[in-house]
Parts: sequence; structure tokens; C-alpha cells
Amino acid sequence: MLKWIESTGKSEEAAIEAALQKLGMDRDEVSVEVLERAKSGFLGIGSCPAKVKVTYEAPDEPEETPAPVEEAPAAPVVEPVKEETPAPAVEAEAPAAQPVAAPAQGEKAEQIDAFLTGLLSHMGAQAKPVIKVDENGTYQVELVGQDLGGLIGRRGETLDAIQQLTGYAVNHGQSKRVRIHVDAEGYRAKREESLIRLAHKVAGKVVKYRRNVTLEPMNAYERHVIHTALQDTPDVTTYSIGTEPNRRTVVAYSRGEHR
Repeated sequence: MLKWIESTGKSEEAAIEAALQKLGMDRDEVSVEVLERAKSGFLGIGSCPAKVKVTYEAPDEPEETPAPVEEAPAAPVVEPVKEETPAPAVEAEAPAAQPVAAPAQGEKAEQIDAFLTGLLSHMGAQAKPVIKVDENGTYQVELVGQDLGGLIGRRGETLDAIQQLTGYAVNHGQSKRVRIHVDAEGYRAKREESLIRLAHKVAGKVVKYRRNVTLEPMNAYERHVIHTALQDTPDVTTYSIGTEPNRRTVVAYSRGEHR
């Protein structure tokens, strides 16, 4: 029996079901129990995370030996942008940190390895986790194996779901939470580079034509990359609009004002 715990979102069961759908699990394979519902604070400050228990029966089958690693990186596709002129609603995003990591040992690393090994087996993926911990105490997990495109998903959505569920499982009932970063085929670094190029390209158009541009829906981390890339760009400001999972970043002409 494998368990993990949901901790964020306005609709706990809907959030878990969406994550499980991205992982290819049927709803009747799992059970969801809301232990404590989320309480939102002003702008997310002082919010109380929810607790949701998700359980499923892992198939009683022998694990397959992972096949040799085969690198086949694919450059992320940047989707077309859409122009809008919305009212500002400034948002603070969590910063990204990717310091040098060393091989991880100890109870937390074992918990992460056990959960991900079981989850990947349940998904039928021929991959295994390689776990390191960086100088900030963040567990950097790289999934290695064959045909990892399915584990990444469109714009990294499946990878995000795996990372989210792993965090729920490892941090459940713990007074001190640990941060877990899950990647495959170096996707996140490539995506970040692509987003930075996109941000500067769009900023040039915004200044040239003096028109705001609304980007494709992105998760909080990707929106933060855009905000950071353009924070020192003259005549340009950024803010986010909409609600998850369709929250978007707007690159706006600031008419000579520098943020």
C-alpha cells in the first residue's frame, strides 16, 4: 500500500484527481480522503494547507530491471502568444534555485526513492530516480531511463504532477518540510532557457509597438522565470492574471516607468 498527501488547492479532491489523470491512473484505482481542508489567506499569505490522503494498491508484480540510459533530449516547444491589455495584479513567485548537488543519503532520500520507484512501476515506466541534495537542502531528483517523454508531458505537466505527489508523500505528518525537485532529460533547464529567450523577444515587441502581450498559461515557477528575466528591462513591467491552471503572465509597456 503506497500513500501520499495533498497539501494545497481550493478543491482538494479535484486537484488530486487531475494529477492522477496526468499520471494515467484510473479514479477507481485510488481512494481520496480529505483530512483537513485548505484555508486561504490574503494573497496566499498565512494560508493553511489542506491534508488529503490518497492510497492505491500497487500491483503484486516483480519489478523490471531498468534499461540503459538513452539520452534523447527534445527542445521544448514555445506556443504562440496572445495580445491583451488587462488590469495589473502583481504577483510574487517563489524563486528558483539550482545549486550544485551531491549524492543524497539518509531517511528522506530512502523515502523519496521508495515512493518514486513504486510510482514509476505502477505507471509502467522504465525509469529510476537518481537523488542528490544541493547546498540549500533541496532534493534534486533526476529520472533516468528510456522513453521519458511520457513522464515529462506537455509543457512538463506530468513531471510537475510527479514532483507534487512525491512532496505530499515525503512531507506528510512532518514538522519540517523538505523541498523536492524532480526532472527528466534536463527538461527544466532547457525550458528555463527557452522561457528567458521568449521573455526578451516579447519585451522587444512590447517596447516597439507599445502594446501589452499575454503569454501562454504557465505554472508558478515558469511565471517566475519570466518576471525575473524582465525585472530590469526598461519600459517593461510584468504581472499575472487569471486562475490556475490557466494563469498567465502579461508583459506590459510601462511608458517610461522603470520597475
